[in-house]
Formats: sequence, C-alpha cells, structure tokens
Amino acid sequence: MFEGLIKQMKKLQETSVSVPVNTDEEGYLDRECPSKECLFQFKIHEDDWKNICKDEAIYCPLCGHSAPSTSWWTKEQLEAAKEQALGVVKAAINQGLADGARSFNRKMNGGFIKMTMSVSGRPKYYNIIPVSAQEAMKLKIQCGECFTRFAVVGSAFFCPACMHNSIDRTFDDSMKKVATKIDNIPAVMKALEQVSGRDEATLTCRSLLETGISDCVVAFQKMMESLYLKKSGKAKVQANTFQRIDDGSKLWQELCGESYESWIGADRLKTMILLFQKRHILAHGEGFVDDKYVQKTGDDRYKVGQRVVIRDSDVLELLDCVKTIVAHARKVQARNEEVL
Repeated sequence: MFEGLIKQMKKLQETSVSVPVNTDEEGYLDRECPSKECLFQFKIHEDDWKNICKDEAIYCPLCGHSAPSTSWWTKEQLEAAKEQALGVVKAAINQGLADGARSFNRKMNGGFIKMTMSVSGRPKYYNIIPVSAQEAMKLKIQCGECFTRFAVVGSAFFCPACMHNSIDRTFDDSMKKVATKIDNIPAVMKALEQVSGRDEATLTCRSLLETGISDCVVAFQKMMESLYLKKSGKAKVQANTFQRIDDGSKLWQELCGESYESWIGADRLKTMILLFQKRHILAHGEGFVDDKYVQKTGDDRYKVGQRVVIRDSDVLELLDCVKTIVAHARKVQARNEEVL
C-alpha cells in the first residue's frame, strides 16, 4: 500500500531543488550582506555577478564584510526558495500516497466487500516559479577599478567585486548626507516632539547640527589629502594636515600657486577656520570654549567656559566652503591628468 510513498521518499533523497532568481527590469540581482550586524540590501548587475565577481569573496558595499558568493541571498529569496522546496516535497508525498491508493484500489476490485481509497487536498506536481526581484534601486554606481555595476539605497563605500573604495564618491555622499540632515531637521523636530517631547527633540536636532559640522571636516580632510597626494606624487603627508586650514592651504599654494583664499575669498576662509575650530572643541572638549579656541579664532562672542552654538546656517556655510574648495582642487587635479 505504501510502496509508492516509499519510492517517492527515496527519490526525494536524491533530488535537489533549484529555484531560479529573476533580475529586475534593468538586469540587476538582489543581494544582502550576510553579516548580522549589517544585513544591507543592494543590487548587482547579473552579467557582472557572473563575469567579474569571484566566488571566493564578495564585499558588502556598506560595511565591507567579505563572504563567499553563495552567502549573499536575501531573506526574501531564501524564504521563497524554502516555500517552493516545501511545495516540491508535499507534491512528492501526495504523489506517493496517490500511487498507493491506486494500487490498493486495484487489489480490492472483484471481492465481496469493496473498499476504495482516494487522496485529495494536495497537488501531485509542483511547478517551480522563479523568485521575483524587488523594485529597481535609483542610485546606480559603476566601480572605477573593475567596472562592476551595482545599485544601492542611500550610499555605498565599497565595490562588491573588488572592494575598491572611491574617495570621490564617498565625499559626494557625505556632502549629500549633511545637506539631507539639515533639510530634515524641521520634520525630525516635529515628529520627535509628538513622540518624546520637546526636550528630547531639541537635544536630538542639536546633535544633528553638530555632527553636520564634524561630517564636513572629516570628508574635507580625506578628500583634500587624496587630491593633494595625486597631484604632488607624494606617498603621504603629516596626519590630519587638511584639518588645519592654514597648513593645508599652504601646501596647495606651494604645489600649484593657488590657495584656499584664492578659491573662496578671505572672509569665507575666516569663517571656515572658525567653524573648523568649533568642530575641534566639540570633538575634544564637549563644545566648551578654552583659551586655544579664543587665541586661534579671535572669536570675541564667547568667553572661556561657555559652550559654542551651532546653527543650521553655520553648517550650510561650511558645506558650501568645503564643496567649493574641493571643486577647485578637483579642477587642478584634472589639469594635471590632462598634462600626463
């Protein structure tokens, strides 16, 4: 009676279920970082996944985690595959039971007492359906080193195929992040007031403003150092040179005859120095004014012991200064590459 079921179960032991995964309409595959601390979802073009990426190591565009190519299925893909595999198993079991029922019914024909068996409620066959792709991601990136095409939401720091980290792209993403913070502060303030009250909302929004200053300084340091090293041909410079406005400006003046002042003007450069110093005491002194701050900036609006105040106009002004200087430095570097 159960010979058919036993046969199907043995057959299942030797069967593997392959579930196709569809690309989105632009040819990109869905992928997810396997690190439990990250789980960042992104997309990579199917052709580049096959032809450029290496089986032994794929890299997360957000955190840089490395894992073999078989580890990058998304939660949705895995759940869909499990569901379809289970469908195959259920169909095979039902097929075995149906075969057993037919065999039983044949044996019972012709006797004085007739008994029949039927199996219902489950399909006898299961057709594998490809896993559908999630909607396309708007931010498309192509690696400048290996030319792998991938897509993300928000920002990315590493190429999934070669782990190349684009300083240019990281800087542009940082600038966009700072601008987005400032634009969204009114909405954040309103939302947090309703949930946590005015005090919590004010503290959070103040922190967003202050970290905006820090983000500008860090991004500027990394970008200007990278551009300077490319232009000068030097292997390295003193640590954090480009966080010191005067020192960084002097290096560019010596290198190409152009300084920060020639790029943004004396008044804006003075404002930039002031905001860089505010960032310094925020990072190293909880924002409380000390003698060094007063001496370096000449800012007579504060006395020693007071705490600096950051306004959205401060962040936007620094953002514009940083972007303008980097734009000029990029032009200098581009001229250098044209000569080469």
